[in-house]
Amino acid sequence: MSFSGDSYSLKPIERTTIADQVSGQLLQLIREGRFTPGERMPSERQLCEDFGVARTTLREAIQQLVSLGVLERQTNRLYVVDHIGVVDVPDEKTKKLKDLVEARRFIEISVTELAVCRATDQQRKELLELAESLHSEMDPEEFRNLNHRFHMKIGECCANPLLEELYGRVLKAVFDSSAFSTLLYGGLEPEEVKKIVEQVAKKHKEIARAIFEGDAIAASTAAADHVAEIEDQIFEKLV
Repeated sequence: MSFSGDSYSLKPIERTTIADQVSGQLLQLIREGRFTPGERMPSERQLCEDFGVARTTLREAIQQLVSLGVLERQTNRLYVVDHIGVVDVPDEKTKKLKDLVEARRFIEISVTELAVCRATDQQRKELLELAESLHSEMDPEEFRNLNHRFHMKIGECCANPLLEELYGRVLKAVFDSSAFSTLLYGGLEPEEVKKIVEQVAKKHKEIARAIFEGDAIAASTAAADHVAEIEDQIFEKLV
């Protein structure tokens, strides 16, 4: 079965450096959590069909990611490297959810502060564009995906691969929890969902603007406010 499609957002291969483009797209999918640490990758044949490239080109791209320590071979099968322990999706009825959102709060504020100092001009521009793409009329699934991309871009901007990976895992666990899903898919009225999206969009714009302008205090404050609002909404639904 093909893994290409809207859920993976693969892009057509256009340039002559095809192997670099293939490795770049795969790396982006891994960073976004579409392929999780420890997960087995699709077969070479499947990847060749999805990308529309020759096996020699695909193997060159894969070797690039193996050299970077992103992928590894185990008994002739390809896996995403599991650098650090897995962060499990919590049961919302246990203390694990509170531990998880607390971890997110501390990591997200720190990562945001680093992003202010370390983001490239291009990354600052891309982050601002992502934030400005959010609007209240978005489909909930589209909003969820764009929300995740925005936060992963902040992780990329911090220029610390270990923090980026840890932040990504914590975020994925939060986003995959049923408590978080309730915010968008819990039988709320359309106006309630719209209000949540508007609130998130506003905070994302504040964070992105502060990072774009290099204002660490404003970015940290906006990130702290954003996480606090999400925490309140999550636990309010559980009461």
